[in-house]
Amino acid sequence: MTVKSKGLDHVAIVVRDLDAAIRLYRDTLGLELTQVEEVPEQQVTTAIFGRGMGRVELICPTTADSGVARFLEKRGEGLHHICLEVEDLEAALGALRAAGAPLVDQSPRPGAGGARVAFVHPRGARGVLTELREGPKD
Repeated sequence: MTVKSKGLDHVAIVVRDLDAAIRLYRDTLGLELTQVEEVPEQQVTTAIFGRGMGRVELICPTTADSGVARFLEKRGEGLHHICLEVEDLEAALGALRAAGAPLVDQSPRPGAGGARVAFVHPRGARGVLTELREGPKD
């Protein structure tokens, strides 16, 4: 059983100050800001740059006790996770479970942009927190 990935959906960067980070990526680096969205289920606000595959996502915690806030406190700003778009999220999770990969999420949960997402623990992806995403982008 193999995960059917469509490729790299986005790279996520955790930031302390979303407005300042948006100015850097939009005004200095010249990326197109396409969406800003609060994702209450994950206690973050996201800013998406670009369209389609290979986007950049900034994530900023909205509460001091969220998982992203704890990550930021422990590791500082920087790369948080990569995201792969998959054809069938439940099948992907099943394939990973069968391969013995530790999962953060046993079942899909709501993500930004109306997508369904689930995370693979870094221990299951060679040290990289990996998000699997199924659903719309824009």
